Amino acid sequence: MSDEPPQHGGDPGQQGSQGWAPRDTSAAAPTPDPDHPDGASAAKGRTKRPKRPKRTGWRRAIPTWRMALGGVLLLALLVVGGFIAGYQLIDIPAANAAATAQANVYVYADGKTVIARDGEINREKIPLDRIPTPIQHAVLAAEDRDFYSEDAIDIKATLRAGWNTVTGKGRQGGSTITQQYVKNYYLGQEQTVVRKAKEFFISIKLDREQSKDEILEGYLNTSYFGRNAYGIQAASHAYYGKDVEDLDAGEGAYLASLLNAPSSYDVVAHPENKKAVLARWDYVLDGMVKHHWLSAADRDAMTFPVPDKAKPANALSGQRGYIVQAVEHYLAANRIIDEKTLATGGYRITTTLQKSKQDALVEAVKENVLSKTSDDREADRNVRAGGASIDPATGHVVALYGGVDYTKQYVNNATRRDYQVGSTFKPFVLAAALANGSTTQKHKAITPNTRYDGTNERTVQSATGSTGYSPANEDDVDYGSITVREATDKSVNAVYAQMAQDVGPDEVKDTAIALGIPQDTPDLTASPSIALGPATASVLDMASAYATLADHGKQRPHTLVAKISKNATALPLPARNTRRAISREAADTTTSVLRSVVDGGTGTAAQGAGRPAAGKTGTAEEDRAAWFAGYTPDLATVIAVMGQDPESGVQKPLYGALGLARMNGGGAPAETWAAYTRAALEGSEVQDFDLEADEGPEEPDPDESGEGEDTEEAGGTKAPRDGGSTKKPGTGDARERRDGDRTRAPEAPSEASPAAGALHTATPADAPSRAPAADETAGHPASGRRDGDSPARADRTDGPDTTGTRESEDGQGLRGPTRP
Repeated sequence: MSDEPPQHGGDPGQQGSQGWAPRDTSAAAPTPDPDHPDGASAAKGRTKRPKRPKRTGWRRAIPTWRMALGGVLLLALLVVGGFIAGYQLIDIPAANAAATAQANVYVYADGKTVIARDGEINREKIPLDRIPTPIQHAVLAAEDRDFYSEDAIDIKATLRAGWNTVTGKGRQGGSTITQQYVKNYYLGQEQTVVRKAKEFFISIKLDREQSKDEILEGYLNTSYFGRNAYGIQAASHAYYGKDVEDLDAGEGAYLASLLNAPSSYDVVAHPENKKAVLARWDYVLDGMVKHHWLSAADRDAMTFPVPDKAKPANALSGQRGYIVQAVEHYLAANRIIDEKTLATGGYRITTTLQKSKQDALVEAVKENVLSKTSDDREADRNVRAGGASIDPATGHVVALYGGVDYTKQYVNNATRRDYQVGSTFKPFVLAAALANGSTTQKHKAITPNTRYDGTNERTVQSATGSTGYSPANEDDVDYGSITVREATDKSVNAVYAQMAQDVGPDEVKDTAIALGIPQDTPDLTASPSIALGPATASVLDMASAYATLADHGKQRPHTLVAKISKNATALPLPARNTRRAISREAADTTTSVLRSVVDGGTGTAAQGAGRPAAGKTGTAEEDRAAWFAGYTPDLATVIAVMGQDPESGVQKPLYGALGLARMNGGGAPAETWAAYTRAALEGSEVQDFDLEADEGPEEPDPDESGEGEDTEEAGGTKAPRDGGSTKKPGTGDARERRDGDRTRAPEAPSEASPAAGALHTATPADAPSRAPAADETAGHPASGRRDGDSPARADRTDGPDTTGTRESEDGQGLRGPTRP
């Protein structure tokens, strides 16, 4: 078999010697390439492409279409990737501290009129439904007219703002309300690309998670309007002095205009910008008309609503600080909210104060106390005043006066507990006697007609003899035999000290607490001297107790707060249960006696109120304070004038103050009480007292009938000034006959606080020192005075100089605070 390859036909004559067909040399040989440096020929079958000419000159700077397309695609990938990454990485953060900070707002009982705002950030967050629709539309017309139909972001405006930031052209507007809200609430005001990027992504997310109404509400509560007002509600008060609900469309349009330039557009502070402000105001109103939010006729009828003058920066000046302080103390003391929580802000506290009565009290103090001071009198620099007024039917504090100005005198004179109440405490002794069915040492029931020995410095007697306590009457007057009513009219210390002993000091203390005096009141000590008022209850405390007498013995805790809420959610308030403190008969009989004080006693100045009134005067030791506590059937008020050194804070006598030789409760305090009560009740129906009193049987005057006195005197008792003999000692101790002939009134207090255990013993340092008497002919203010309206001095040497100490076996007894 031949090994040659098979023949494939062709021209036999052209086959080689071996049977191979010869190659086409023309096709097989490469074609020489003249451009090739080696002169090589191109490979067979390849088509030669012409080479592009090289890019020279300026053409080298222009990218090719391939490069441009690649760049666009790369940029698109970067944008999409960046968007996805940003959306995934940037979450909605927590609100910034400045956006959530709010002031606490204190309002009057009407729920609208603002008393004060505390805190550095003046903001009150309110729900959108409290903002009238025209006010909402005004803001939309000013800032974002398509808010409810557009997306969360304005791409063009955002890019423009970003570009201007990068190129250093400053802040530019155009952001949507959503973007502005994100900036205000979540971010900050810094102008950086990073902040704008965050704003972009948070706005998109927020628009998906919150409704348009929620975003608009947040925007209206966080935007700055100037005058330190953050939010539409604070702005409404800052510029027009009212709640946002009471704004009209024109006022709302002006507030909306402020959002564009808060400080510059305040026409009161910058009247030179009024033309620009009016142009912006017109722009807002025209936008409202264009979107059919306001009729053209109403628009044409509008005139520019000039805002009020800016208020002082100090929000706690005048009475505002005192009120805020008193309310905060009330909230904390009653465990409604603690101070730290309240300090976080955002609470709206509706007080019980009534603006008309508050204004009347401030004016009465100004007219009857402050206007009478003079820079030429040294004593007048020490004058302070405090006042409190309570509605007896509700226990609501309707007016409070803390001092001339909270920024000048920090201590609240209405709530402080460091001045003796003096003889304003005496009605509690009488009420205790009547409520407990107390008797004298001769077993006679104590009534307004019961007679006592009113001899000056008469020693108080107990069942075992002398107590050693000998209080002096005012000006050392001897009254001899005198009824309880007369002793109240004239504020006879000797009578009331003995009556306190007859009733029992513990009973007196318990009755005072039942009426409304706090149990922890300083110097509320169960001793005979308790009758003369060494206790240092506050003006507000005393008003509360007198309100109980005004309401026929029914006691209810006073309150300064009617409502407290945060973000429209109300906080619970403690129950204020009314209870019977003393029987109606005891309360009404006490009122009957106190009416005599106003009708013909030491408190006749109170008749200026033009109303049926009951009350009691009082003066603290050394005339350091003068009081008048009184009430009509519908209003209980206490006024005190106090003496305090403005620099050292030391209590000072009021001798010579207001141009008077002596200060007493029947003077400026009673006059202030009358002026306030007249104004506070103006226009209301005059009410008379509806009393169920028991005056008791009349007793003959022993000085005329020759009968012996009802109370005994032990050795050491000062002899009568007329040279007569001392009275025959009586017998018996009312406190030891609980189950005998003394009967307790059926409606006596069942919830009175228990009596104190060990009695407080006052050291000489505890008690004020006795001022030396001056020559009466010299006209010294303190000449010869033993004030019946202040705690008396036990000017004896036969017993220890203590207060509240039980009588010892050797006859040493109780001594009250010293006095001038």
